This record gives sequence, structure tokens and C-alpha cells, in this order.
Amino acid sequence: MAGKSTVKTGTVAAERSYGYIPVAILCNILWGSAIPFINIGYRLFGIGAGESGSQILFAGCRFFLAGWITVLIRSLALKRAALPQRKNLPSVLKLAAAQTIGQYVLFYIGVAHTVSVKASIITGLGAFVSILIASYVFHYETMDRTKWIGGILGILGVVVMNWRPEGFGGGITMAGEGALLLSMISCALSAGLIKRYSQTEDPVTLNGWQFIAGGAVMILLGLLLGGRLHPQGGRALLVLLYLACLSAAAYSLWAMLLKSCPISKIAVFMFLQPLFGVILGIVLVRQKMDIPPVQYLAALVLVCACIVVIQYKPEEKRT
Repeated sequence: MAGKSTVKTGTVAAERSYGYIPVAILCNILWGSAIPFINIGYRLFGIGAGESGSQILFAGCRFFLAGWITVLIRSLALKRAALPQRKNLPSVLKLAAAQTIGQYVLFYIGVAHTVSVKASIITGLGAFVSILIASYVFHYETMDRTKWIGGILGILGVVVMNWRPEGFGGGITMAGEGALLLSMISCALSAGLIKRYSQTEDPVTLNGWQFIAGGAVMILLGLLLGGRLHPQGGRALLVLLYLACLSAAAYSLWAMLLKSCPISKIAVFMFLQPLFGVILGIVLVRQKMDIPPVQYLAALVLVCACIVVIQYKPEEKRT
């Protein structure tokens, strides 16, 4: 009971200041930039579209490196080694199992067996599922009407963003859509775990060590699945370093936000991630927008409406 009250009271000041909004947007810009850079990385490391082992190995190297970058920078900031308390080591492993291993191993397996449109829609639902799990599993907050309305608007934005004349593709498989759904649930659970564990542990330290543990497991799994990396020059290593740095920065900032803010207020910004991914893909790798601009604009309006609805609290206006 004490843990629950600590979590709830710690969110009040941050929720009313709205200073978390630009940080949450920045995190999703960084994650959006990961999408085109991962595609570049696959090309520079000689990884084929269906090579799940090599993709998991690549992701493991990314997160393992991200963990050490996070721990190093945090140690310099604290002027001491950023080590988790011994009693919190199980928390590090549980978080690694949910956030890094469960989420990304299942994600790569699912993407390899699902058409890209359906994969984008399923993963885009993660923001709403995070709110549901925060409310019904962890009981951090209540699921009120504004959260339902906002969540539905966000889902509509994701669907509009991914709508194609040929539809979304037929058929459902456990290795495809099933794995993506489990990955999405694992991601949502990790948000609740971060909020809980960061009440007794520095969230940045926690994030760094869970990356190290999770990345090591993913490297081993990727190798066992026959994964191999063939870096083609220094550009390949620079891309891997960028992906590691963005993970270190975005997830550390996200962990600090989750510690001090309601999950619903933070998770809703994840609906922006695919929108940023499209724009950054056009800018960074000159991808063509495969949907009409008006369709993209409609999706953006729906997602922004979703964010506004969930951020707005009438009772705060009356006080």
C-alpha cells in the first residue's frame, strides 16, 4: 500500500507543470528516427528481410552498447559507479525480460511473419494498451471517459495512417500477429514496472543495467538462431552507435518521466511515433511517402486530438 501511495503522490506536481510534454515528444522523435536508421543498419550489416537471427543479434548489440553508454554517462554525472542496489537486482532482470528481451525478440519475430501495414497498426496500439494496463493491472490510475475517448482517437489515427486501398491483409498467425500483440503487451507491462521500480532505484541506472542484461541475452539468442553481422565499413559502426545513443537517451528520459508522471499522460505521445517515422524516413533516407498527404494530415489531426483529450482535465480548471 505504501508503494502505491508513493507512486500516486509523486505524480501531482509533474502532471500540473506540463514540462514533461516537450520531453515526451523528443523521446518519440528519437524513436521515430530509429525506424529509417534500422533499415540503413540492416543494409550496412548485410542483414536480409527474413533473417530473424541476425536482426535479433543486431538489436542485442544495439541495446548492450546502449546500456554501457547509459551507465557510463550516469556514473560521470553521479561521480561514482552507477550500480543498482543489491536488493534491486531482481527488478533489473524482470525489467530486462519485459522491456528489452520480451518486447524486441517478439517484435522481430512478429514483423518477419506479418505484412507491414498490420504490423504498424498492432504496434501503434501500444500506447492505448499501456494506459489500460496502468489502470487495470497496476491500478496506478483510473480508466475514465476521457482516456477511452482519447485512446479511440489515437487508434483511429493509427488506422488512418496505415489504411491502403487493398486493405490490411488477411489471416492471423501466432508467429506473426500473435507475436506482435505479445510484444505490445510486454512493452506496456514494462512501463508499469519502470514506474514501480523507479520509486526505490535511480531510473537511469535501472534502465542502463536492464539494457546490458537484456542486450546480452539477445546477442546470445541471435547467435543461437544463426545470426551473423557483416559490417561494411565505418558507416555501419556509426549507425549502430547512433541507434545505441538514441536508445540510451530516449529510454532514460522516458524512465524519468514514468517515475514522476501518470502513465496515461506519457504513453499517449507514443501515437506520434509512426508519424515522426514517416517524416524522418523522407528526410533521412529519401523514402517516398506511400500515402496521400491529406491522409497523413488526417492521422496527425486525430493523434493530436487524442493527446489534447487525455492531457485536458476539467477539474484542474475549476480549482
